[in-house]
Amino acid sequence: MTPVYALLAFVIALLATRYLCHPGARLRILDYPNERSLHTRPTPRTGGLAILAAICGVTVPLALAWPTITMGIIAGGGLSIAMLSFLDDRFSISPALRMLAHVVVAILLLAGGLGPSGLSLPGMYLAWPVAIGAPLSVLFVVWMINLYNFMDGMDGLAGGMTMIGFSSFALLGMIAGNAPFATLSLAAAAAAGGFLVFNFPPARIFMGDAGSSLLGFLAAALAVWGERDGIVPMWATLLIFSPFIVDASATLLQRAWRGETLWQAHKRHYYQRLVQLGWGHKKTVLYEYALMFACAVSALWATRQTPSVQWFILALWAVCYPMLMVGVTRLERAGQSE
Repeated sequence: MTPVYALLAFVIALLATRYLCHPGARLRILDYPNERSLHTRPTPRTGGLAILAAICGVTVPLALAWPTITMGIIAGGGLSIAMLSFLDDRFSISPALRMLAHVVVAILLLAGGLGPSGLSLPGMYLAWPVAIGAPLSVLFVVWMINLYNFMDGMDGLAGGMTMIGFSSFALLGMIAGNAPFATLSLAAAAAAGGFLVFNFPPARIFMGDAGSSLLGFLAAALAVWGERDGIVPMWATLLIFSPFIVDASATLLQRAWRGETLWQAHKRHYYQRLVQLGWGHKKTVLYEYALMFACAVSALWATRQTPSVQWFILALWAVCYPMLMVGVTRLERAGQSE
């Protein structure tokens, strides 16, 4: 049944996104270019509603087929995050209120039984007391929600990365024999695929905060679910989504070091810097896809290997990322010297 749910999600997202692209669509919100934007013309940013419709269209029959507390908590949390983010797209909610809402949803998600009791590392499991695990888990969920938001700044990036990341979750769910996990993961990937038809460069529509925050929440929810039930070890999740995690985290730390306002929009993410170097949207997004695909394949392969091999793969990527970031900086300096 998993492919049927995925096909349903793809079709709903495709049709809904096509409608939202139309100038006469209701709930139309335009994203106007500014000095921090990578796009050059007003573009609808309501594509997240199509993704939400697709995921809701699948979650309802999923919840009926597998009536579990886990599915209900994820559905309720995802809907809450998406609706709040849509209101933010429409009315610009204050960063403090938005962050508070993210924390509340994260606490409810984990209090509902999805909070892991420890951390899976290659060859070991680090059990932690609630006083340590609860704050770290909440921080992880909140960071993933906002991370997706930060990285949704270029045509096709978040949608394509969602297809790769959530498809990896789905495959691991199938291997583990967990049908609800695999089905929800594949449905989210398919919904992103339906949206991506109209978002791939040059984009006709953006997903907006409603889409990026929803997908970030789902990534976090599936990650803690996978960790709790032994479906996806946390180290594998971090590796699969490392292109997002490393870019957003490194950029945030650099901006904090320079004393910049962290919640203010900017153009200093590494993918944005590649576009500004002249790579363009399509070349940059294909590079990012290739990077995440390599991370996903190495993570999937490593889950079937010995702990020593798993540590080697993680160490290899830990060396590669600084080299890639230094490479971008050198390209910028070379361009400035010409």
